[in-house]
Amino acid sequence: MRKASLKEKLQAQELTVGSWITIGHPSIAEIMATAGFDWLTVDLEHSVISLEQAQTLFAIIKSKGMYALARVPKNEEVVIKKVMDAGADGIIVPMVNSAEQAKMAVDYVHYPPVGKRGVGLARAQQYGIGFSEYKAWLSTEAVVIAQVEHIDSVNNIEAIIATPGIDGVLIGPYDLSGSLGLAGELEHPLVLAAIQKVRKACLDAKVPLGFHVISPEHHKLQEKIDDGFTFLGFSLDFHFLGEKARVEMSALKRK
Repeated sequence: MRKASLKEKLQAQELTVGSWITIGHPSIAEIMATAGFDWLTVDLEHSVISLEQAQTLFAIIKSKGMYALARVPKNEEVVIKKVMDAGADGIIVPMVNSAEQAKMAVDYVHYPPVGKRGVGLARAQQYGIGFSEYKAWLSTEAVVIAQVEHIDSVNNIEAIIATPGIDGVLIGPYDLSGSLGLAGELEHPLVLAAIQKVRKACLDAKVPLGFHVISPEHHKLQEKIDDGFTFLGFSLDFHFLGEKARVEMSALKRK
């Protein structure tokens, strides 16, 4: 029996859990791939990972039977085209604050007539011999996630999630709090109210609702699952590494 794709799981609002890769060494992707995530996102916005490194990471992630996403540095045509040509299964786009910006992201992923992406031959198209297969895959399986991380995005959430081609949203709590002048104050009532507005809009419209849970503690993730979130980023590579090291060393020193 064929396993449902990430796109199909999003459409069915099934729970998927992934994580973030910010360290560009191939071993990091291999190690993270042993944890049982559904997808891994290579972060090209807040890391020093290069496009060349990202292509290698995409290949490793996909070789482990997982979906490889890219959080692109910005909603820009050439950046998104290159990431998709390098073999990403989809993108997470930061600072999507309007329906117009959401449509731009979709346009940059898809070929005409659906979008406006330039057609080239690279790794994604098997260096020229798999263009037809890739074109068919792109139209049905490529994933576009809009990050909701600004109060403007919150205020325009209904229009953003109604944009054809947007497969879901991912709330970025830190930037959202910053846009309210409350950087890092994730429990502030204004921040919680903004998150609740997005949550209600997505649940009402039956659009996949995502959140990046920064803490590497599973009970924090479970809280979001219980609240109806289905596309969940669970911490990131250096948090998992650092937290385990600190916890175990702290326990050792207490003896």
